Amino acid sequence: METLLGYLQSGLSTVGPFILLLGLLIFVHELGHFLVAKYFGVRVEVFSLGFGKKIFQYKKGDTNYCISMIPLGGYVKMYGDEINAELPEDQKKYSFTHKPVSQRIAVVLAGPLMNLFFAVFIFFIVALLGEQAKAPILGDVTENSKAFAAGFRSGDKVLKAGNEEIKTWDQFQRYLNQFHGQSVAVEVEREDSNQTASLSAVPELAPNPNILSLDETVGDIPGLSGVSKASAVGVRHNSPAARAGLQTGDLITSINGREVKHFRQLENRLVQLQGQPIQLEVMRYEDLEKPPVKAQVEIPASQYASIAVLGIDQPDLYLAKVIKDSPAAAAGLQAGDRIIKVADVETEQWDDILGTVKGFSGEGAIAISVERAGQVMNFQMTPKMTSHMNSQGGEEKRFTIGIVPWVQSQMPEIVTLKAGSLGAAFNRGVEKTWEVTAMTVVSFIRLIQAKISPKNIGGVISIGQAASETFRMGTVQFLTMMAVISINLFILNLLPVPVLDGGHLVFYTIEAIRGAPLSMRKMEIAQQIGLAILMSLMAFALFNDFTRVFGAL
Repeated sequence: METLLGYLQSGLSTVGPFILLLGLLIFVHELGHFLVAKYFGVRVEVFSLGFGKKIFQYKKGDTNYCISMIPLGGYVKMYGDEINAELPEDQKKYSFTHKPVSQRIAVVLAGPLMNLFFAVFIFFIVALLGEQAKAPILGDVTENSKAFAAGFRSGDKVLKAGNEEIKTWDQFQRYLNQFHGQSVAVEVEREDSNQTASLSAVPELAPNPNILSLDETVGDIPGLSGVSKASAVGVRHNSPAARAGLQTGDLITSINGREVKHFRQLENRLVQLQGQPIQLEVMRYEDLEKPPVKAQVEIPASQYASIAVLGIDQPDLYLAKVIKDSPAAAAGLQAGDRIIKVADVETEQWDDILGTVKGFSGEGAIAISVERAGQVMNFQMTPKMTSHMNSQGGEEKRFTIGIVPWVQSQMPEIVTLKAGSLGAAFNRGVEKTWEVTAMTVVSFIRLIQAKISPKNIGGVISIGQAASETFRMGTVQFLTMMAVISINLFILNLLPVPVLDGGHLVFYTIEAIRGAPLSMRKMEIAQQIGLAILMSLMAFALFNDFTRVFGAL
């Protein structure tokens, strides 16, 4: 019941941002139709935001401006736009249907184009306020990799690539893409120091992990990553850290008042405290379903302080959760177990477990050894095939046993970039609009290719949640979300589905080519089919929304 009340409260807090976002986008879209219709002398009878019963209306001239009860769309009612309308001869000059086909195309096209232009305007404003981007800071650089051999180290900040000053991670990636196969000079600043280093490496072509990109390959220096493990820890049984009260899953935020963000920083911070008491501030998950709480841990002075001596491990071999009714639960695995062996593989990291389970042949069972309260325990279990959403939105089927590790990734550092002039802001608005438009079109293509799961299709609940979350995050995030949705409306409305603007454009294009409109009967049938398609898509999106929201109850 408490969970349900939480969802209801969350829903209420979503209404305001949702209405603001959708209301503006609908207004802009319908304003495009309205302005171009008026320009060509079409009499506009109704300009409505929303559908259904009118809750506010004001009439000026020929037009009744109104706000209707259901805020899930809007419409512009033009004189003479009914399929079988019979009009007086002297009034046909005001009729939409009796305007030249080129003018009707312009009126219909104006709505989607206004959404596109509005996105340019929003990104223009965002560029002036300050666009947020991922900083060019390396994550955990794997040892025995080409990046490590070239001198790159975890936490390095990229300052220059060639003669180009690097300000964002995407800019650095574009540089690697451009100069793959060539030796590139990179200047970096080391983490926790002001020292710089000049390095060189040869980017290789690698498959692009971003399936929403048109580029199939990207420039890559093997071992280089923007992902860092957070400072969450695993704690050995009966170790000095455990006796002091540190728990597996604790996220260490500071050591003796010095901030910690990454697991890789722990060793260096601790070694400097030899012979001194260690004060840890941590965020602790007492319940995985609730936010973490602050806690403090004091470890007595040790002759030599290191993560090994204190009994601190990387957390990804420790289980945070065992899924109910899973093979692991049936076999007897428990949260807190430390996996030490899977089949014949001695585990050192989560990928050892994941790779072994995914590679299960489908026959027999696999053996798993764990350490629990200092004792080694052995289990047998048979993985089962399950469906999962990957990080790119695709759905994949693989063998799983139903365990969740304590591993966490640290959010990347963000930089804010402001345009230096109105011209630069406008150029950025156009550039960003093009980037998001291309990505949106590619997402439709990937959906048709089944590379993205249709479960990613969201409806009004998803839009409401996104509006609420970005509104809480700040103005820039909310405006960016509004621009992205505006671009989606531009593309969706141009789909050649009758009842959408794209469907009308198809009718008028056929009319322009053949010199005569389609028969009323054919258009009526097409619109009925289009309405059925649209309603089915809306129902499917709503089903996905409810599955996402209430699936965890």
